[in-house]
Amino acid sequence: MEKYISVVETAERWNVSPRRIQILCNENRIKGAKKQSGIWFIPYGAKKPERIKSGVKNEENKVLNVLSLFSGCGGMDLGFEGGFDVLAKSVNMHMHKDWKIKKSKDGWVRLPKNKFHTVFANDIKPEAKAAWSNYFGKRGLETSSYYLDSIVDLVKLQKENKINIFPEGIDIVTGGFPCQDFSVSGKRMGFDTDKGHNGKKIDINAPTVENRGHLYMWMREVIAITKPKMFIAENVKGLTNLNDAKEIIENDFSSVCNGGYLVVPARVLNAACYGVPQGRERVIFYGFKKSELTDEAKKQLSAKVISSEYDPYPIPTHYLSKKFCNENEIHYVNVKQAFYGLEEPKQSLDISQQKFSKAKFMGKHCQGQQEVKLEGIGPTIRSEHHGNIEFRRLSKEHGGIYIKELEEGNEERRLTVRECARIQTFPDDYEFIIPKKDGNSSVSASEAYKIIGNAVPPLLAFNIARRLQDNWTMYFGG
Repeated sequence: MEKYISVVETAERWNVSPRRIQILCNENRIKGAKKQSGIWFIPYGAKKPERIKSGVKNEENKVLNVLSLFSGCGGMDLGFEGGFDVLAKSVNMHMHKDWKIKKSKDGWVRLPKNKFHTVFANDIKPEAKAAWSNYFGKRGLETSSYYLDSIVDLVKLQKENKINIFPEGIDIVTGGFPCQDFSVSGKRMGFDTDKGHNGKKIDINAPTVENRGHLYMWMREVIAITKPKMFIAENVKGLTNLNDAKEIIENDFSSVCNGGYLVVPARVLNAACYGVPQGRERVIFYGFKKSELTDEAKKQLSAKVISSEYDPYPIPTHYLSKKFCNENEIHYVNVKQAFYGLEEPKQSLDISQQKFSKAKFMGKHCQGQQEVKLEGIGPTIRSEHHGNIEFRRLSKEHGGIYIKELEEGNEERRLTVRECARIQTFPDDYEFIIPKKDGNSSVSASEAYKIIGNAVPPLLAFNIARRLQDNWTMYFGG
């Protein structure tokens, strides 16, 4: 009787990724491979296929155009673009042998570039555009592709004035629509928020689909205009506990283009499970254009339980508790590891490490008055500033536990801008504080705290993007 082994075992024997094995199985290129209950099994003696033909290779190298909404400083954009530095401990090398990781500076590695390319970005905050343009401009992106306008105004401009604002040939639309109104730490007004699409207060007695809680509907309008192969929407975990908000949003997205998109059940992802040193939980929505999907992909993604092979959500790489870890997962990244190599503000030459909130300690009953746990997972970096920024260390009088650091002369202080960026997995070459000079657009420390806190952790976005990239031809053919 012939012996069969799993996809993972075959991948390890052939020194390729499990995803590569699954693709080869779907292409009928592994003789004798069989599928049972949605899982592939490969004969133990199966031979590794010859190299991929040039035509397929060219298709895999094709650039995929991304239209980014509510872009902020570009956490999602950076994750989809790839090619940035992260802590070596943030990458599970055993699970991602195919990532072609390169060593960077001591303790850091460079993630590979993805085939996603940002061709459009937008936000209403000038400081977000200033930071984005300063960083991504150096990476070769067109800074003119960033629109400093409300998505509502942009949609109206295109539809009413017949002006082509949004590019054609979009493969994927991404957007972390404003989350303050669904956040546990906010007022949780959700759809009934008193903030408009431009961030200004509105009369809550005169409800409008242009308020901030309904901005996902305008993202839906962009999807209807651009008709991408798929879209991703992101929001806070609190949304899932607010009446039927998650189901309402899923249904609204499903109805775009007369029901032309297959929206899979939204799922909450914890960034810490993907190497981010922060317990940041976000709900992710995926929608796939039905007419672009292969027949098999449409069947699999429509199933009540999506098979592991077709599941669009990234596989966790880090465990939070040894009791509940899966095979091959590694220990979560803690705050101490995230701060590796950072000097104290007075010794640092990095202006983002020099600057920190001077807001005084207000008592541990208030938000943001805790000392970070160096051996634990970092706090959720919020889009607030000053009094809501956690402390790097507290004085002994205020209950600080890092006595040795205090005895060495280090002061009680809150997290620096750079430390917040590290917890979010932004690379150190991202300059968040931009001094005013020669009429340029500047970014203050207060503004930097806000745009960092509003961002999707780039490493979480990279894991999302990489999963989709690996599955792309399986979903859409090619």
